[in-house]
Formats: sequence, C-alpha cells, structure tokens
Amino acid sequence: MRDMYLTSTEFCNICPECDISEEQFSAIRQRAESDIDTLTFNRITAEGIDSFTDFQRERIKRSTALQMKFIYDNSELLESPLSAYSISGVSMSFDKSKVVSLDGVITTRQVYNVLMQTGLCYRGLM
Repeated sequence: MRDMYLTSTEFCNICPECDISEEQFSAIRQRAESDIDTLTFNRITAEGIDSFTDFQRERIKRSTALQMKFIYDNSELLESPLSAYSISGVSMSFDKSKVVSLDGVITTRQVYNVLMQTGLCYRGLM
C-alpha cells in the first residue's frame, strides 16, 4: 500500500475554509493524488513521498490539498462531458487563464505552479 500524500489534519491546516466531510475526504484525496501522480509522471509513487526533501514534500502536500479543494468545489463541472454550456443567455465555462488541462487532468494554474516548484513535472529524462 502506498503512502498518503496528505492527512486530514494537514488538509485542514492548508485549506481551513474547506468543509470536506470525513466520508468524502478519502475519495477526494485519492482522486487528487491520482491527478498529482499524472502531473508528476508517477515519480512520487515510484520513489515514495518520504524520499523527497522537506521542501518537495511540503509542495506535494500543498498541491494535493489545493487540488482536493478544486475537485470538491467543482465536482459537478469536472464530471460533466461538456466544456461549456449556455442556457437562456447565461453561459458557463472554465476561465482558461486560471484552469489548465494537462494529460487529461484539469487543475488550477495555482496547483500546477506549486507542483512545478518540486521539479517533478519536468518532461525530460531525469
């Protein structure tokens, strides 16, 4: 069994305004960790989170927490097959300056920028 990237206590410290219930926490954490794994080419899973520096672990935890919050806040939109819609003159779509889609993962620019600081999103050979 692999290590969790984030505990519920750590999540509450990073995102105190988010009210994910204990029942939802595990499922949302697993989805966020899967997204983070995709964005880092599974380098965290391959090496184990404890093998990284304190700075990298803190950035991994922060990006996981922020991705969890994004998933929680936007779950209905993320699960929809539509990228945008309009009803009676009111339209809805993600702001492309704040939301990025990479390798099938939809996340915020903030999450990706935090994760980029770890060096684990590098697309070349390491």
